[in-house]
Amino acid sequence: MTTSIAEKETLQAKFARKHYIADWDAENVDAWEAGGERIARRNLIWSVIAEHVGFSVWSIWSVMVLFMPTEVYGIDAAGKFFLVAVPTLIGSVLRIPYTVATARFGGRNWTIFSALILLVPTLATLYLMLNPGFSYTAFLLVAALAGVGGGNFASSMTNINAFYPQRLKGWALGLNAGGGNIGVPVVQLLGLLVIATVGNTEPWIVCAVYLVLCSVAALGAALFMDNLGDQKADLRAMGEVLRFGHSWVVSFLYIGTFGSFIGFSFAFGQVLQINFLAGGDTAAQAALHAAQIAFIGPLLGSISRPIGGMLADRVGGGRITVWTFVAMTLAAGVLIVAGTIDDATDGAASGAVMTAMVLGFIGLFLLSGLGNGSVYKMIPSIFEAKAQGLDGLDRAERAAWSRTMSGALIGFAGAIGGLGGVGINLVLRASYSGAAQSATLAFWVFGAFYLVCIAITWAVFLRPPRPAAENVPTTHATA
Repeated sequence: MTTSIAEKETLQAKFARKHYIADWDAENVDAWEAGGERIARRNLIWSVIAEHVGFSVWSIWSVMVLFMPTEVYGIDAAGKFFLVAVPTLIGSVLRIPYTVATARFGGRNWTIFSALILLVPTLATLYLMLNPGFSYTAFLLVAALAGVGGGNFASSMTNINAFYPQRLKGWALGLNAGGGNIGVPVVQLLGLLVIATVGNTEPWIVCAVYLVLCSVAALGAALFMDNLGDQKADLRAMGEVLRFGHSWVVSFLYIGTFGSFIGFSFAFGQVLQINFLAGGDTAAQAALHAAQIAFIGPLLGSISRPIGGMLADRVGGGRITVWTFVAMTLAAGVLIVAGTIDDATDGAASGAVMTAMVLGFIGLFLLSGLGNGSVYKMIPSIFEAKAQGLDGLDRAERAAWSRTMSGALIGFAGAIGGLGGVGINLVLRASYSGAAQSATLAFWVFGAFYLVCIAITWAVFLRPPRPAAENVPTTHATA
């Protein structure tokens, strides 16, 4: 009991020094139980809030396009798919520098900055939507600014990875990511509320709400978060982590999970809107009907992410991931069948096709969330296993190396995974631009990609172990 009190007093003294903790050891059970868990939880809560707002701003153009009738803004369906692909691309690229930012500037400091910088794209979007006469290039540039919201994920995940012990990382990272991901359906729900109450002519209301929320996130981070003195992550660490083959494999698999989640989140509303317009809806009716459904998929995908992390903690990341991709292939098959029937009947079976398409997308969202949690759980497990093979290092140095490598890969995999979202929107754009002007070809591409992911996951993480250059024990790689 005396030790616990001493540990608690030490932690409180460190926290009192301007939100700065010099030596943080999450694996120290005594310190964790004496007050470390409370500190980690407080930082997790505000990390989730800031990341949540970041995701909302990142995906705000998936809502804005529902307020953009072609006859008013002069942008067709293909142009809108490209418009929402731009912030996905920028946000994905920014995840690399955002990964090292928390170690360079401090988790608390960077969270404050990353929340405040969201005010810029939000204000620019508000102004542009009130002035539809601007060129398509102007819309692309402002949409690109929204990409800063995508970078928040990498800095937030890297920061929380440092706060939690190995035994709780699957849960903590899943909750942090899931809470951030849920920013996508929340902004879409807000869009639905605006369209349902005042129509599709007042998009500025959505932007105004997020000007407030960005400010609240920055203030909360300033008051309640901490900087860790022993955080280490730099571009050299990212370069080192890429020497490991498992880093590239995990990044590729994350294209299939997170890339699917964010890509479909940005595109689902547009796919629905196109189908409702084809069914005879007016622009306002199509926007409302699409908004009523579009948020459900991202919501379920966000909720399922921490569940995927918890299942991976218990069953194994590799096992959960491979079965997730099997189910995603089946869901893509539902979309292929629905699209093929719709193309063959020229929309005559539109009601049944729409139902099947919605169910297929909902399945993909739910499963991609599970896969997001399980794939990210594999990252700290892989480097925890590798750290045990390092000679000349004590337990603390091995733990520090593992945290550094895990943090670096979290950022890199997040960046590569986000590019999958760009690919989804570009494939859909090409599919709708083709002669058939439908998404069926895109659905075939998605299904084929998930089959590749199944093969890779099994070959690398589930196949019976054999001598390899990296020699990562299967029990650790799938933990």
